[in-house]
This record gives sequence, structure tokens and C-alpha cells, in this order.
Amino acid sequence: MNHLEKNSQGLVLLNAAGLTAVSIVLIVAFYYQLAKAELPCPLCLLQRVGLIIAGMGFLFNVKLGLRKSHYALMVIGCIITGVIAVRQVLLHILPGDTGYGSALFGVHFYTWSLITSVALLGFVALILLLSDRTWKMRRFTGASQLINILSIIFVLLIAANLISTFLECGAGQCADNPTLYELLAK
Repeated sequence: MNHLEKNSQGLVLLNAAGLTAVSIVLIVAFYYQLAKAELPCPLCLLQRVGLIIAGMGFLFNVKLGLRKSHYALMVIGCIITGVIAVRQVLLHILPGDTGYGSALFGVHFYTWSLITSVALLGFVALILLLSDRTWKMRRFTGASQLINILSIIFVLLIAANLISTFLECGAGQCADNPTLYELLAK
């Protein structure tokens, strides 16, 4: 195994770590949605979309091979998430505003979303710095069981997000402050 192959496998593992991080964030969001009955607001749903887009870049890198376009997808997803999170932070920055939804470790989820998107951007930048010599690598074929399990979990999270959003909003616009699943209430 030459240096480039070792470097490629290391980069795939870093991408798997990124996919794991995005999946954990989505799992925590689902925990609060299902166990604590806190339905996500429209901006929260859009932040999840941005995280899913970033996660797709990680997923494509571990399953299809390392490509610049996959990293671009990660950056686009992080920017989308960050911009929407900043919008929501600015909505609740007024004195006396208690914010929207629960807080995790004293910080609201939209603030965590902003922190996550900035951290993921930094992580992607680090991966890009380490991948200088790997753009011409052939497809990574040593996908382990762990990477396959991570991929399945992430795809299931995407499906769960689609289903829960459809149940919450139906085919129309989502409620600003949702209190029930629109389609289940009918």
C-alpha cells in the first residue's frame, strides 16, 4: 500500500466521522421531536435540510470515492444551515426573548445548528488541507461494515425527516409554531 492509498483511506475515515457527526445531530433533533413532543419550526426543518445536504457530501465520499464536487456539496449544506440558523438566532436575540424550543446545555437548537455548521466547515477545510494529493485517486473499494451501517442510518434519517415533515406540514406551508402533526390530526 503506497502513501496515496493510506492517505485516501484516512480521508475516507474522516468523511465517515463527518457523516457520524451529522447523523448524531439529526438523531438528537429527532429525540427532542419524538420523545419530548417538540415539533420543529419551518426554519428548524430548513436547517435539517442543510445538514442533510452536507451529510450527503460525506456519504458520497465514503460510498462513491473522494471528489471535489462532494466537498462542494458539504460546503453548500453548511452555508445553507449557517445562514438559516443566523436568521433564527437574530429573530430571538431581543432582550427578554426566551427563544424557541428547548435548550441543550443552555443553548437553543438553532444556535447549536449555527455552531455545528461552522464546525463542519472547519472540518471540511481540514480534510481539504489533508487531501492535497488525493484528487486523482481511484474509487475507494474497502468500505467496511461500519461505513455501510453509517450509510444506512443516514439514509434512514433522511427518510424519517421526509416522512415527519410531510406528517407535520402536509402538502402545504408548515405552521410557524407547530403544535401537532397536520396529517395525523385530520
